[in-house]
Amino acid sequence: MAYAGRTIPRVPLWKLRLSMIGTVAAITSIATLILVAILTALRISFFGIYGILGFVVFFHVLQWLMGPYIIDAVYRVRPLSEYEAPELHRMVKKLARESGLKDVPKLMIAEISIPNAFAYGNFLTGYRVAVTRGLLKSLPEDEIEAVLGHELGHLKHKDVVVMLMISIIPALIYYIGYMLYISGWFGGYRRDSRGGGFYLFLIGIA
Repeated sequence: MAYAGRTIPRVPLWKLRLSMIGTVAAITSIATLILVAILTALRISFFGIYGILGFVVFFHVLQWLMGPYIIDAVYRVRPLSEYEAPELHRMVKKLARESGLKDVPKLMIAEISIPNAFAYGNFLTGYRVAVTRGLLKSLPEDEIEAVLGHELGHLKHKDVVVMLMISIIPALIYYIGYMLYISGWFGGYRRDSRGGGFYLFLIGIA
């Protein structure tokens, strides 16, 4: 790849995937270490953390499964037939083939004026790529193809699943912080600001 007279080497795909896996592992490990240290220092039962973790995982998986239906309803998404947009279908098939996707994602259209495109779906609904009416009106065909290629890249690299895994960590931290905040408030913050409840209250806010 040439840029401003210089040749920029392409990064091998296996290196990108390895760096992504390493990033996920590092974030998970550091977050787990911090949470264990806090719970140990505060002498909070690990059974409590397992209950919170179970709730957070259940909620996120349910959100992942129900997400496509919610997206379709909120953004007024419907299937875009090949009769309506043969050129777009040709683009998606071509890009899916070139990117090595096993299955061609279903082409959808969102009847909103905001120029946007997004990839979504799961094993229940099948994977989909959607373009908005505003995008089709505002971009030429070559730029639409570039946008579609970007969205298919999300499906190829399973970004939705990775984001689901990563999003569990901040959600878990939030619920633990909220639990400590409530425990500190009702466990002694009002009665005695020098007691343990006050420290739970501060840690929960932090």
